[in-house]
Order: sequence, then C-alpha cells, then structure tokens
Amino acid sequence: MKICDMHTHSNNSFDALNSVDEMCQSAINKGLYAISITDHCEAPMIKEGKLCRFGYFDELIPKSNMETMRAKEKYSSEIKVLCGIELGEPMHDEKCTQKALSYGEYDFILASVHNLRGMEDFYYIDFSAVDIKKILNLYFDELAETANFNNFDSLAHLTYPLRYIKEKTGVIPDLTEYQNKIDLIYNTLIKNNKALEINVSGLYKGLGTTLPDETQIKRFRELGGKYITLGSDSHSSEYVGKDIDQGIELAKKCGFTHYTIYEKRRPILIEI
Repeated sequence: MKICDMHTHSNNSFDALNSVDEMCQSAINKGLYAISITDHCEAPMIKEGKLCRFGYFDELIPKSNMETMRAKEKYSSEIKVLCGIELGEPMHDEKCTQKALSYGEYDFILASVHNLRGMEDFYYIDFSAVDIKKILNLYFDELAETANFNNFDSLAHLTYPLRYIKEKTGVIPDLTEYQNKIDLIYNTLIKNNKALEINVSGLYKGLGTTLPDETQIKRFRELGGKYITLGSDSHSSEYVGKDIDQGIELAKKCGFTHYTIYEKRRPILIEI
C-alpha cells in the first residue's frame, strides 16, 4: 500500500513546529510514497499584513513554497514532495484569495473554512454558550459556497467544527438535520470534479473519527464521488503519515478503489 499524506504543516504555519526539511525526512523514514506541504494561508487575513496574528503571509507562503521546491529536488530519489497550500476562507475576500494563489506554483490546493464571516476560528468558540445548530447551518452553507469556488482541488476536513464542539461540550452533534446541505456540497464537488478530504487527525486528536466520518464518506461515494485525498493534518514531524493507513482502509470500506494525489494540479489515482 502506498502511503501519501496530502495535508501537512511546516513551521511556515503559525501553529506548526518543524521545518519543511524535517517533515520530509520524517516521511522518508516512515516509508511514505508522497508528502504535500500545505501551509496555512487564511486568505482574508492577508490584508492585515505584518499585524496578522496568524503570520505575515506575504513572507511565509513564498518561503514555504521555496523550501518545498528545494526539498522536492533534494529528496527526488526517495519520496515525491508536493507543493501545496491550505487556502482558508477563499470566499471571504476575492482580492486576497487571488493574491494567495499568486504566491507560487502549486501542485495541490486544499480549500478550508476555519471560521465564519465576522467570527473567530471555531477553535476559540465556547460552544457551551452559543447556538450550535445555527453555527452548523451557517458553516455548511459556507462550505456549499466554497465548493463552487473553482480554484482548488480538495475540500478539507468537512466536519471541522465537530473537533471543538466535542472538546467543549463532550458531545458530537447528529448531522442528520444538515444532510441536505451536506449532500449539496457533495454534489457540487462531484459536478466540478473536486475531491473530498478524509482528514484522519480526529483519530489521534480525541474526536474518535475521521473528518468526515464513515457515514459521510459512504454518502459521498453513493452520490458518485470519485476523488478523495488523505491527510494527517500534521503540525509536527512526529505525526507525518499518522493513521493514513486507517484512512485508506476506511475509504476501501466505503467503496473506493483508489485515492488521489495531485501533481501540477492534476489528479493521480493511487490504487488501494
């Protein structure tokens, strides 16, 4: 089985620990076939410049790209190194999003939503003191909007807020009442030939499931989903490739015969 980790963060992300080189060395030591460095770029916050608490993206993302391209050449005989980006909130500010896309030539673009318009990252929300149903409805509406954005390859961690809802309340919400909205997201991804990410971080970070979980992955497949990507969402070299094998087995259980990596924005199918 070829293990490919398409969602990792180097220390060019504000919340990550290790260099691109260290991340790649870890992947090689663990026998991975491919690793994609997808450092955070919260698009609407680019305009905050050096004052942004998540980092000065005008410097960090070009630096990430440069270091990844060096690693791509340095380790070409040992592993496939892919240059990626996690493009956060691409629908919040079109001008900033276009600037993020201009920072470099990417192999792979993950689109994600970490916060709703005018709100903090879900990480900071006290879910014991808010209307969770309202927030989830708004979240899935925004994901549906993001799924229509043309310039990305895979939609990251579909059930991202559940990480913090469980952490703050001890309960994982039943998503049944949001399924029509989620199906709209899936149908848009399928129509536009985009991938859905199976983010395995929930397996080792306390959620107990992938993001999204087995039920949702099966539903994506039932509706005709073709492309899935696998990502550890590792923020340190220790977790590179962590539980990707479990994600692959889950994809197989849900009816997928291949998963996908991207090189020069083109999908490459990896047989399971």
